[in-house]
Amino acid sequence: MGEQQSALFPTYARFPITMVKGEGSRLWDDQGNEYLDFMAGLAVTGLGHAPKRVKERLVAQLDELWHTSNLFSTPQAEKVAQLLTANSCGDAVFFCNSGADANEAAIKLARRYNQKVLGNDRYEIITFKQSFHGRTLATLTATGQDKVKEGYLPLPQGFIHAPYNDVAALESYITDKTCAIMLELVQAEGGIIVADPDFVQEITRLCEKYNLLLIIDEVQTGLCRTGKLFAYQHYGIEPDIFTLAKALGSGFPVGAMVGKSKLIPAFTPGSHATTFGGTPIAMSAALATLEVMLADHLADEAARKGKLLVDKLEKALAGNAFVKEIRGTGLIIGIECVEPTADAIAAIHAKRLLVVPAGPMVIRLLPSLIVTDEEIDKAVEIIAGVLAEKEAERKQTAAK
Repeated sequence: MGEQQSALFPTYARFPITMVKGEGSRLWDDQGNEYLDFMAGLAVTGLGHAPKRVKERLVAQLDELWHTSNLFSTPQAEKVAQLLTANSCGDAVFFCNSGADANEAAIKLARRYNQKVLGNDRYEIITFKQSFHGRTLATLTATGQDKVKEGYLPLPQGFIHAPYNDVAALESYITDKTCAIMLELVQAEGGIIVADPDFVQEITRLCEKYNLLLIIDEVQTGLCRTGKLFAYQHYGIEPDIFTLAKALGSGFPVGAMVGKSKLIPAFTPGSHATTFGGTPIAMSAALATLEVMLADHLADEAARKGKLLVDKLEKALAGNAFVKEIRGTGLIIGIECVEPTADAIAAIHAKRLLVVPAGPMVIRLLPSLIVTDEEIDKAVEIIAGVLAEKEAERKQTAAK
């Protein structure tokens, strides 16, 4: 009998590896092979795999209460919301299940605030080319990449895509229908492109000038990843709304939208809802995760380790013509190459280091916040070795 056909829709181009166990920055596959994980589940397992303090909180909650619905108060949700607002510029939180859900809530809140509170008919949101905001119809339309939109026409109205880091062009995209500007401060899926400070300052100026809401998508950058608890804190700004997910639950599905107090009247009872957002189990995971991140000063650790990783990569890859640029901030780092990186990533995986692409030409590194200096050394050694081989192959091909 042949290999059993999968019962799953083939929506993922999966790596040919099946993981069965994780601990810290290590993963093991079903063949017993051990891997050093520099993907962190796409910036999800910030505290490493199966973090002890989160597990303890989850196990205790499983013995008490799993779900009641949002028709009742959840003490855990209040505690997480208080931690988020106490450590940010936000005043109120809406909990959901994913980054797409959080961005969907942000889009709805921006429109509803304008239409129900300010009493205007604005609904358009400016986003940016090469951005990524999710896979719902609204969030994939907000995304500035055509590849995620193929086959889903007609798309919802109300999204304008401006060039990223283009200060001069930005104001020309604002119309009398614009209600908000939404951006990632690091375009992760778009190739690890970091927002220029002048560009961000121009966005805040225009938001003030035209009375627009500023929405920051922190789904991948939030929660210490960039060397601050939230990426917007690098820029000295205060968004009206920012969104979180990925690392918030240490692998348990949790999303959050955080907003300023002026927006509270727009989200009245019945205006937005979710069945599973803010359950006792999800909030226990989020509470423990946040407590560990804050107590262990993991934002500072991410800043230090990220600098260490970049410095070591720059030294190890100096003179390698296969590498075009190393960029990023904190522990979200991209290695842009002069040729597609799929083969290089496969070779890195074969040496038991897990990395992930960020577009066709960029190798993305997302180690856990608890990665050790020794693990960084090992990862750099593997990456440098593989990319040296790729450069040698290029030279050999050119010589023929």
